[in-house]
Amino acid sequence: MKCLLIASESAEILFHWTDQEFQQNVQEKYSSSQEEGEGLPAFEDIISTLFAPIIISCGTMVYRQGDSYTSFTTENNHIYALCQFDECLYIAVNGDGEEKEDDLRRKLYVLRKITEVMFGMVTLSGSLLRKELRPQDTEQRVRLWKHLQSLVETYNYLRESDQSFLVEAVERLIHPTLCEQCIEFLERRLVQQINSSSLVERAGEEVLHTFILVHTKLLAFYSSRTASTLNTSDLLTLIIMAQNMYPSNVELDEPSPEVQPPISYSKIIYNYLESTSGSGPESFYTPEPSPSSRDSSSSEDSLHTLDIGPPDPSTPRRVFLELKDGQLPMVPHSMYCLPLWPGITLVLLTKVPNIQITRSVYSFLEDFTKLEKCLNEGQAGSGAARGQLNMHNTRSKLDKFIRDLGPSELQVTLFRAHKTNFYISFEIILCLFFYYSLIPLCKSMKTRLCSLYRQRFLTDTGSSDGPRCLSPALQERAQTMVQEKLMDWKDFLLVKSKRNITMVSYPLQKEEFPGLVHFIWVDRSSGQIIAPSLNITERTTSELGKGPVARYIKSKVWGLVRTTRQYLRKGYSTVTLRDGDFYFCYFLWFENENGYKLEAGDIPILPDDSPPIGMLGYDYYRKLLRYYGKNHQGEAVKCYELLTVHLGVIPTEIILQHCRQLASKLWEPSRNPLL
Repeated sequence: MKCLLIASESAEILFHWTDQEFQQNVQEKYSSSQEEGEGLPAFEDIISTLFAPIIISCGTMVYRQGDSYTSFTTENNHIYALCQFDECLYIAVNGDGEEKEDDLRRKLYVLRKITEVMFGMVTLSGSLLRKELRPQDTEQRVRLWKHLQSLVETYNYLRESDQSFLVEAVERLIHPTLCEQCIEFLERRLVQQINSSSLVERAGEEVLHTFILVHTKLLAFYSSRTASTLNTSDLLTLIIMAQNMYPSNVELDEPSPEVQPPISYSKIIYNYLESTSGSGPESFYTPEPSPSSRDSSSSEDSLHTLDIGPPDPSTPRRVFLELKDGQLPMVPHSMYCLPLWPGITLVLLTKVPNIQITRSVYSFLEDFTKLEKCLNEGQAGSGAARGQLNMHNTRSKLDKFIRDLGPSELQVTLFRAHKTNFYISFEIILCLFFYYSLIPLCKSMKTRLCSLYRQRFLTDTGSSDGPRCLSPALQERAQTMVQEKLMDWKDFLLVKSKRNITMVSYPLQKEEFPGLVHFIWVDRSSGQIIAPSLNITERTTSELGKGPVARYIKSKVWGLVRTTRQYLRKGYSTVTLRDGDFYFCYFLWFENENGYKLEAGDIPILPDDSPPIGMLGYDYYRKLLRYYGKNHQGEAVKCYELLTVHLGVIPTEIILQHCRQLASKLWEPSRNPLL
């Protein structure tokens, strides 16, 4: 009984996703109210009718009171969570009791993040986002909705099955030598060869980031020297998109657990870049249906159902990512997702031409947003005067921006005319002191800026000046190069991704931590996780075995993470609790770059309707580091988390000693390749 939807201010449904149970429940209610012989309306119409009162009431409260409710529970215990993002309302519903309010709010923020990565600054304008989510072409709209629904289902699946998406951090494959050799190969061979190819062959694009995924784990990641750091939120979203294109199946038959690195191990360690590919026969695996196919819950509407084939690897997806630690969000990139083998994928992120337009558009959007905020707060006198001075500066920058764009494009011509009308009205309104009349003009200018951005980076204008992406031949060469280098390793990597860290191997020895059942260690500064593998399937066996006991322990771990987030929201950085036969511990602490623990400070207490704690939909830890770093100016502050599960018979003092030793052992650079 789950539902997600995006609605406009006019109560129009821009997108919806429901599971099969919710759809059947709604249709049964409407069928009982229909007259005999009368057919059911389209499901989309039913959804619109069902949610229209909620959407309208929220809009009314925002208009009259400047605020609205964020959640409510109905008589039949259905939980509704609502978030207003710019001009659109996001709603999540749960009716089976499997999700709490915080879980629903997390899904809304993740859905918002996915739309931002897909559409960039267009999400700041409700009217433009409507054009993207509800295109006039029926077939295009169905294809887009199915793609977005599939992304939602992929995230739901990963959140319930993968520890990295449970805590929202990236997990690397722990094999220092191979990882180092792959990074060196990506830098010196792959990226260098692509970026040095002809301008026509790469269509003016330049590879900024490239990484190799084994299922959801990073084998190697390389960023060029001119690239900004790719933040954890964007990287996790890209992993969701890659998994959605080429889903991994944990139930898949895999090589024997005893598969070891290839016989030429020592040779590859020291001569990896010059090694030749293996001559043995290739072994391919046929993937079973994706999570979205296994748990199909795409909602049917009045539109015709389309069979969407597998994605074309040579066709990149336009993605919008943050630069400079969020100071410049939604910068356009092209994402190439090239399958090497089932479960192993190469991802390329390239810089597209005319990227400097993004910086100018974002700067102008900030200027008009500041003016609009000033007017909304009623600062008519001095505030408007300061705004006027700022707008004179903005006007000169806009004039230069338009001249640099050139006169050839229709959107530029329309924007120039709209800008002229805005400043004429701006001067007149200031003279008449009708300051509130400027608010719709500011919104109109912001929409025009977003429209120009959309035309440049999202709309296919059908230009005939050649391809706008890396040529298929160049992509094929890149794919072949990486396949040749990893040919001898592919079976080992697939097994390694399922058993990345075990409780009796690196960096632990079983006798050192008697009674320790499981742990999760997260470096929140870099957004990376270390945790023993926890695969609970019928075909794979972890150290916990399989069956009801293993699933029970896994459910306890998932529940512990949810519980610790509730306490962290209340300002607690340390939690210890006993639950039946287990003893749980959670610690959050700060260190400087030399590993010295810093004095514990007060953690901010968050209201119940605050954004979820995590790094995917909303980067809580980035803001926490900034908050804590105010008292440590000039010092690089690191943030860490440790969750442990012990058997309840272990004395408390021994458990706490284990936690200290475990945190120290995981931090040691000699043992931890992540640092």
